[in-house]
Amino acid sequence: MVDDKRSFVGHNRTMRIRVRPIRPIALVALTISIVVGACAGGNATATPQLPSAPGASTPIPTLEPVSSGASPASSAASSAASSTPGSGLPDFKHVYVIILENREYGSIVGSNAAPYINSLIARYGQATNLYAETHPSEPNYIALTSGGLQGTNSDGAYNLGVPNLFDQIEASGGSWHVYAQGYPGNCFKSFQALPVSDGPGADGDYVRKHNPAISYTSISGNPTRCSHITRLEGFDPTAADFEMIIPNEINDMHSSSVRAGDDFLRVFVREIIDSPAFADSVLFITWDEGSSSDKGGGHIATIVASPGMTPGSRFDGPATHYSMLRTIELAWGMPLLGEAQKASTITLPY
Repeated sequence: MVDDKRSFVGHNRTMRIRVRPIRPIALVALTISIVVGACAGGNATATPQLPSAPGASTPIPTLEPVSSGASPASSAASSAASSTPGSGLPDFKHVYVIILENREYGSIVGSNAAPYINSLIARYGQATNLYAETHPSEPNYIALTSGGLQGTNSDGAYNLGVPNLFDQIEASGGSWHVYAQGYPGNCFKSFQALPVSDGPGADGDYVRKHNPAISYTSISGNPTRCSHITRLEGFDPTAADFEMIIPNEINDMHSSSVRAGDDFLRVFVREIIDSPAFADSVLFITWDEGSSSDKGGGHIATIVASPGMTPGSRFDGPATHYSMLRTIELAWGMPLLGEAQKASTITLPY
């Protein structure tokens, strides 16, 4: 992907153009329909429609002032990504999402068992009022990546022919990668794989239900696109514009403790925030569901980290996984899928 940024000075503000070329749909080898109404549920046999697409040479220029939310005193903030028109959000260079498991907000935020997570909250920020959609796990992963539950109501093997975030990113000329710890590769579709050594933390099971990309037939039925799902070993923060990280069932707190997940993050997150790729980028660390059923799936912690943020920043507005999806889509100028149209935007001084 070409990422062309040019600087201009005017009106005492730095302005930059970010050019995102659109790839031809034939090269992307996918079909996607853009949902313009609220998502109406899952359809494993639905056939998405092709959107009209500009030619390969057609760029989407963005010319906007540097976001005024970042602190001008910080050198990191001075290089903050330019705003996406109309969204008030930076055009993030990279978006990283780490998803953990089954913990209520109060068991994480302020907990002595999660010292590293709380250090990230203090150093960067958080969404304090974010609730999961439902129980059990898998429907929340689907909600986060498609804008709806799509008929999912269990931790099953779903094959969903619905528009999703991965398709959107590719159709807009971007790139994505899912790092699923312990994933066997080769479009593995079985429910579970036994523990193997794969990157930092303890060995633990890989489970399909925590890997949303494999539930979409536009990916699972295409070996080339499946190759964008790999094991965690060899993680590269520059590999794609959007990177989702799925720890195994020990490191994600599902079958272990808060401290086990905190220890995993202490080692792994440095690979993102200490990388030059983190400049102009954002990291979300969230949970699939809480232990309660408050507002559907429980109150969950969500850490938001970007280099120019004011330490201890808080977004206190009501939010869900749909809010995370909306924030990513708006930042990259993509249409809003399903419930993301009605969700709040996670607004922070990125």
